[in-house]
Amino acid sequence: MPGVLFVTWDGGGNLPPALGIAAGLRERGHRIRFLGHAQQRGPIEAAGFGFTPYAHARPWSSADPVASPADIISMFTDRGPGTDLLAEASREPPAAVVIDCLSLGALQAASRAGLTRAVLAHTYYRYLAGHWSPGPVGQAARLDGLHPVRLWESADLLLIATDPGLDPAPGGGWPASARQTGVVQPAPLPRDRPDGARPRVLVSLSTTFFPDQEHALQTIIDALGGLPVGAVVTTGPAIDPARLRPAASTELHGYLPHADVMPRMSLVVSHGGHATAMRALAHDLPLLIMPMHPLLDQEMIGDSVASQGAGLVLPATAPPGQIAAAVTGLLGPGPRAAAARLGAALRARDGAGQAADELAALLARTTAAR
Repeated sequence: MPGVLFVTWDGGGNLPPALGIAAGLRERGHRIRFLGHAQQRGPIEAAGFGFTPYAHARPWSSADPVASPADIISMFTDRGPGTDLLAEASREPPAAVVIDCLSLGALQAASRAGLTRAVLAHTYYRYLAGHWSPGPVGQAARLDGLHPVRLWESADLLLIATDPGLDPAPGGGWPASARQTGVVQPAPLPRDRPDGARPRVLVSLSTTFFPDQEHALQTIIDALGGLPVGAVVTTGPAIDPARLRPAASTELHGYLPHADVMPRMSLVVSHGGHATAMRALAHDLPLLIMPMHPLLDQEMIGDSVASQGAGLVLPATAPPGQIAAAVTGLLGPGPRAAAARLGAALRARDGAGQAADELAALLARTTAAR
């Protein structure tokens, strides 16, 4: 039976939803393989999937400094992934391809080749269609003959892996091909925070390099060091932990699995990436969100969480006193209750299972048509 080919790129939080959906398809009897940047081999093969690295894509690592905005635009509009997609599809024809929404070159190649294709939108679609596509990257893409919204909404299936309460449908409704599945994430582990215990705060900014992120992380550490809390700080691959000055109450790590550590936390300080924010809420944790880039989805995600009473948004340049005051307020009963309400809503939907069901239905329709 022909399998399903997932096409991804090294963007950090975009990979876990793809792996979750792929696992759901595998449980339904489908064969899965991935195409992506070479450094993604480890987590993809650890999840039990076959992997082929790009041969023609531009070099890219989310942990490396970006030389210029043009480099970012070139990554999203790169035709190399499309070349590799067609080569892989020729070597072993798939029943369908599932392509990351931001890999525009791969989406165009699949469209022109007439492949059955699904698009995976792994953050708010109102951000993608309303901000990213009209913004600098989308404008540059259209000048290069790549039309993001057209590529997304002309696919056989558009999977929007977001929560309807935080990412509501636009006024005109979703496009015909769209299915909002709910957030794709592992089931939260049981709570491991004894009542009355000293609050613990997880600090986890982006795995992607941002110029001011190291300074912001140090400021957060300094702010938490003056509060009666414990801090668990993960730096990710973009920052060397040795460059930071931990406070006495700080645990400093390069990496910790969020799913393992969040059950023991009381609050998360994040940059506002969709994957981290949704996982925190699924564990009933309020969020202090400090966006690291004004053109990305982080501010919108922060504002949506804050509007529900489950978080606050501060600029990346906020001083220690402002951060400390925000953390103190978020540890109160109101934000905790709001986060628990959102967490219950997120846990009520099986995003991975619903997305896998939609893909399985697409495969069945395609097989019947053939």
